[in-house]
Amino acid sequence: MKKDIATPEVTDVSVAVVPRMDAGEELWDIYLINAGDQPLENVLVTSQGYGSIDGVDKTTTVLRHFHQSLPPREAIRIEPIQPSLFGINNEYWVSFNNGEHMLDKRYLFKAGTIRQEALRTLPILDRPGVIMS
Repeated sequence: MKKDIATPEVTDVSVAVVPRMDAGEELWDIYLINAGDQPLENVLVTSQGYGSIDGVDKTTTVLRHFHQSLPPREAIRIEPIQPSLFGINNEYWVSFNNGEHMLDKRYLFKAGTIRQEALRTLPILDRPGVIMS
């Protein structure tokens, strides 16, 4: 029975980490990117970091962000992220309505994957960043 239920795959939706300069200080922001042709409705993003820094277990507070809509081929800033957290796993669960379907996907930036050497030009934002699709 369960095999008969269609579960559409999430495509054209990404989470990206983007650096920015503010008063000479390098800061980073998390963005949700909708590269698809349909708007995302009732978007809920849950974020949490977890892992070990210098042998000490570290878990960040679970944050939840809600956006009514994300138009096609646009991006929204979700939250800032401190570079001190790049040494742990940073997880983002994204749930949204796309037409008649409610979809969700987990995006995981593993410890050490957010770094200057991993930057590439991002779709929609046209800025350098690290992306998970």
